Amino acid sequence: MFVSATVLRARVPSMMRNVSTHSGKGISAVLQKNPDDVVITFAKRTAMGKNRKGQFKDIPVDEMMQALLKATFEKTKLDPAKLDDICVGTCHPPSPMYSSRAAALASGIPHDVPISTVNRLCSSGLMAIRNIAHAIQSGEISMGMAIGVENMTLNPRPTPVIAESVDKIPRAHDCIQPMGWTSEMGAQTYKVSRQKQDEYALISHTRAAKAATTGIFSEEIIPVEVRGTVISVDDTIRPGVTTEMLSGLKPVFQDWGDAATTAGNASGIGDGAALCILMTRERAEKENMEIIGKWIGSAVVGVEPRYMGIGPIAAIPKVLTQVGLTKDDIDIYEINEAFASQFAYCVEELGISMDKINPNGGAIAVTHPLGMTGVRQVVTGLAELRRKDKKLLCTSMCVGSGMGAAGIFVNEAQPLYEAKL
Repeated sequence: MFVSATVLRARVPSMMRNVSTHSGKGISAVLQKNPDDVVITFAKRTAMGKNRKGQFKDIPVDEMMQALLKATFEKTKLDPAKLDDICVGTCHPPSPMYSSRAAALASGIPHDVPISTVNRLCSSGLMAIRNIAHAIQSGEISMGMAIGVENMTLNPRPTPVIAESVDKIPRAHDCIQPMGWTSEMGAQTYKVSRQKQDEYALISHTRAAKAATTGIFSEEIIPVEVRGTVISVDDTIRPGVTTEMLSGLKPVFQDWGDAATTAGNASGIGDGAALCILMTRERAEKENMEIIGKWIGSAVVGVEPRYMGIGPIAAIPKVLTQVGLTKDDIDIYEINEAFASQFAYCVEELGISMDKINPNGGAIAVTHPLGMTGVRQVVTGLAELRRKDKKLLCTSMCVGSGMGAAGIFVNEAQPLYEAKL
């Protein structure tokens, strides 16, 4: 097939702009504003529901997505026909591609808007953002949506099954083990005591409880209506957690390692959804949409499966190096708290002050719906940067089977005190 000269001339400038996007490194390059930047114009999440007894316990992922999409279009007034593509990060629902497509159609998105799903376990939400951002950077699309969703009540982690010949290989065997086992292996190997795990867990519980009571989370939550009920407040946060309460909890994995992981110092198993709308800066300005953030880049790494939780230790330096930043350049880190064992070790190995990490608590307190988390961290981090009138966000998480991921984002929203004038 031949491409006409007219079509080629139309395409080349756009292609060249995308090739040069973010070619520079360092803070000045990261903060520079260019027409072909990948920007975020909307970033919200649902409230989260606790496992088995929470507000989403009977709501499948397609119904959760439908509610979130309807609320988003009502809030933004965006014509869904303008979307070029959608990517959904989710892990364990059956037939996720069909469920996601059905939810999109049921919410009013036209049939000619395509959709895909991605599963990289705990980083699936970030991978959805990454896929849409890369499609924008390549020039294939100019506007897209990234969604992260999981209902772990209805769709808990299935037990992986591999062939006997594969299972004989130690690393292959390790990579399918339960996440609690990796927590205990990491704690034992890196000597993260039960006391230290509880200390980090208490920070998360305390910060999240304060954020909930002061209304901080309400700024990032979009109320959704499901079966006649409006859901707008997390039911996962436990106020009043104390050191004594945490130390009194029994280990949940008593047959592994030093048995230090408890229901109080591990992430919750929960339900929820989040989304971001991304586009070129040029498109956002043309559509007169408020720009609240900018995508810079991401990194994915592999680590020893037995110590899955150390993923951020490798992923964060990698993404910082890619974009020419140092760890001190980052204003806020959202690092997933899969378990206090791995989280504590990551924080101390990275040498980052807890003043910068998860300022409103993390997954230990608010819960960790696998597919949602990668998007939720961006929603939470950008909202916090806006409150503090700061610029740079780094998100990161360990990833089941032995991986890690991280992303860099810039806050471009007006400070809240200016926005309210």
